[in-house]
Amino acid sequence: MKLLIASDIHGSAYYCRKLLEAYEREEADRLVLLGDLLYHGPRNDLPEGYAPKEVLAMLNERKEEILCVRGNCDTEVDQMVLQFPILADYGFLYEQGHMIFLTHGHVFNEQNPPMLKKGDLLLHGHTHVPVCREHETYLCLNPGSVSIPKEGSAHSYLVYENGTFLWKELGGDLYMEYEWV
Repeated sequence: MKLLIASDIHGSAYYCRKLLEAYEREEADRLVLLGDLLYHGPRNDLPEGYAPKEVLAMLNERKEEILCVRGNCDTEVDQMVLQFPILADYGFLYEQGHMIFLTHGHVFNEQNPPMLKKGDLLLHGHTHVPVCREHETYLCLNPGSVSIPKEGSAHSYLVYENGTFLWKELGGDLYMEYEWV
């Protein structure tokens, strides 16, 4: 299964559209969203093309293809307009005998990791900075932010297929790769 993984759209219709174009181009089977879909949050400036109603319409068109966890800016009100579940604080995928722990990153993160077995993967957004960091017992990955990248990083997403993670700019240019297990 091929997954496109993204985080932190923050209500930008402009960047959501680019993300969905990347999803089509990558021919992924599922779109995994790591939270912060509609609202920009009080710590962020408005992203380019801020239009949460357009974002929810675009995402609702893909509701059968989306797996999502709740971000710190996502609320019950957002769930009322989105037609796919967004309120789970975390989720699990199992791949190649290991667990992938999906979360936004504001609760579980590298400073406060969940219970992970050796070889498991912590996958989160929240920081708006792409990460690939090996720890003694687990791997931590972050796709960066679709709409509000920080620390000089690109507007980005992550692709997973057959044990390989690829970090890409929204235009599709590859800038980092990691072979998992």
